[in-house]
Amino acid sequence: MDDRTQVELEAAAFRTLVAHLRRRTDVQNIELMNLAGFCRNCLSKWYRAAAEEKGLDMDLEEARQLVYGMTYAEWKEHFQTEATPEQKRKYAEEAAKHGF
Repeated sequence: MDDRTQVELEAAAFRTLVAHLRRRTDVQNIELMNLAGFCRNCLSKWYRAAAEEKGLDMDLEEARQLVYGMTYAEWKEHFQTEATPEQKRKYAEEAAKHGF
């Protein structure tokens, strides 16, 4: 596979992942972090970092809007729920693995 095709396939997979996460508003970020070690905010940070590597100026809110499909404040208002004590405990236990 040539490099261009690989990049196109990776981009398509990323777009599909973002579209899936936009539809699955029932899945909370803390659940994603606890199960997979990343969440929508991580994707936003990675997107921003990639833009900066290309010399593009992008702030975190702009990157979040690309991932969430709305502002982060809007997403939190409409879809974010309070994390349970168990979710918070698991997050704290796993935090070292998240690489932050």
